[in-house]
Amino acid sequence: MPAQPTSRRRVVITGLGALTPIGNSPTEFWQSLLAGRSGIGPITLFDASRHDCRIAGEVKGFDPLDYLERKDVKRTDRFVHLALAATQQALEDAQFQITDLNAEQVGVILGTGIGGIRVLEEQQTIYLQRGPDRCSPFMVPMMIANMAAGQLAIHFGAKGPNSCTVTACASSSNAIGDAFRLIQRGEVQAVITGGTEAAVTPLSMAGFSAMKALSTRNDDPEKACRPFDRDRDGFVMGEGAGILLLEELEHACARGAKIYAEIVGYGLTCDAHHMTNPAPGGEGAARAMRLALKDAGIPVQAVQYINAHATSTNAGDIAEVQAIKSVFGEYARALAISATKSMTGHLLGGSGGIATIATALAVHHGWAPPTLNLENPDPECDLDFVPHTARQLPLQVALVNAFGFGGHNVTLVLRRYSPA
Repeated sequence: MPAQPTSRRRVVITGLGALTPIGNSPTEFWQSLLAGRSGIGPITLFDASRHDCRIAGEVKGFDPLDYLERKDVKRTDRFVHLALAATQQALEDAQFQITDLNAEQVGVILGTGIGGIRVLEEQQTIYLQRGPDRCSPFMVPMMIANMAAGQLAIHFGAKGPNSCTVTACASSSNAIGDAFRLIQRGEVQAVITGGTEAAVTPLSMAGFSAMKALSTRNDDPEKACRPFDRDRDGFVMGEGAGILLLEELEHACARGAKIYAEIVGYGLTCDAHHMTNPAPGGEGAARAMRLALKDAGIPVQAVQYINAHATSTNAGDIAEVQAIKSVFGEYARALAISATKSMTGHLLGGSGGIATIATALAVHHGWAPPTLNLENPDPECDLDFVPHTARQLPLQVALVNAFGFGGHNVTLVLRRYSPA
């Protein structure tokens, strides 16, 4: 494959922030991944007794007042609370300050699939019970999906490019890829990016349940999310935020920043096939992986690890395995592949953010997180999914896959950082 053009700027990950069902910091999240801890349990955020699915991956012990003033908490939805908290973590982790001197060189690109659905549901109830005059004047700015990106800019003073990607479960991976491109082209020095989601709500859960998309293994929640397993029965809803600070390499080095990994490739395609089902054979996903590797200038044999989208749905898991085999051929069997959603559940538009954090840490530390609950592998899912136990590996290059309703496919390529 052709070498990368020298005019492209190199893009590195220098800060991480994570609020997840298995940890409220990047360190806790990573330790839980390596230990194979499940964050799935009974829903506590609302009374789910009438629901077919009564389990989810909730963020536990999170108090937005630890990060925000009370008035700001009241005027923002939970998906914004999670994003603001994770961003504060990422900036502190990177030891990066936004000032009047650099504000215009710092962008924000954030992904979310659902946005402020909690506020929408609450205000709909007020409308029906008390009338239109009692709806909050903050309802619209609290519920619209772009407000997490907008609030991050307001709160931290980032005046560069600002946008919100909404491509269902690929949202935050698209956001990271778009942020990568901005820096690569030299438009900004740094971008706050990733994703956030807080869709463990009555209406959201009812809607996904009506699609028969959710697991109903209510009596054994830690076993409910089982990607690539023969007995999987749907995905488990999760919530949280995964935020990364991306920087142009020279800028990061000039200030002595630590570097977790380098982003080197971004591929995105559309199935143009079905509202929810993947294209036959994972054709669109395969093209995304090929495009990302071509963009990175990296041959398939250089990849050691894939953080799979792997939501624990029947069609989705099989299609992803077919796509990997299509791209990698016989070499697919030499890959280590993790389904980290087996521990966190599926954060929808926020899933790519925490998956990219997991992959950056995997490359940085040389460990592949495990796939939980792979007790009876599906015969059509016959690759190395790192079952049950984390594995130490000399990882140099890794892929992160994300696929969303509507046929959106995204692959990112991460590489262990080397100055050369």
